[in-house]
Amino acid sequence: MGEPARITVLLADDEPLVRAGLAMLIDAEDGLAVVGEAGDGLHAADLAVRLRPDVVVMDIRMPGLDGVQATRRLFSGECGTGVSSAVLVLTTFNDDQAVYDALRAGASGFLLKSAAPRCLGDAIRAVAAGDAWLDPAVARKLLADFVARPGPAVPTAAQLDGLTIREREVLVLVAHGMSNAAIAAHLVISNATVKTHLARVLVKLGVHDRSQAVAAAYRCGLVRPHDGPLAVR
Repeated sequence: MGEPARITVLLADDEPLVRAGLAMLIDAEDGLAVVGEAGDGLHAADLAVRLRPDVVVMDIRMPGLDGVQATRRLFSGECGTGVSSAVLVLTTFNDDQAVYDALRAGASGFLLKSAAPRCLGDAIRAVAAGDAWLDPAVARKLLADFVARPGPAVPTAAQLDGLTIREREVLVLVAHGMSNAAIAAHLVISNATVKTHLARVLVKLGVHDRSQAVAAAYRCGLVRPHDGPLAVR
């Protein structure tokens, strides 16, 4: 049997010393390898398209195009439809708005630079597998915010417009009761990719879980009771 596939990582941070330190930490981890570095968001987005890393570790505060804008650029279609990298936001700032903006832009995880070094490798592996990763300090604030919110309302037009075509497809199939594995087979994508799309749908629609996403899909008319699973509005 051959060796297990390594997880490739692109680093985006405007401080060369920080990038060097992160690269040393990542390359020291079994199965992880840094394949590129960028000092600003625009360069990071361009390298992500060219190198197609499994994970982009993206700083928030960078000159020119910041980390949120770069993430949005990757997943909005501006860089083409072939971008499949997961984005892990790594920042010094535990800023509620930055967290929400990054997740809505398509990031799969958010890690503070104050975290223990071992958390970096764990977070990279998690988002590479299609799961979400939130720094415990960030997760506590998000949970407190969700608890304080009223129940899910009908998604706004802006929220629906924020979904990509693939995210709409996944939401429709979820609303028709399909499992992640069935959706993956139907769309010919990996189970991990389905999880990533669904996580982004939850964030963009402002709902807490799969069942609330289904309710939102019916309430806004994206799915109707007699539609087939191929109907995407």
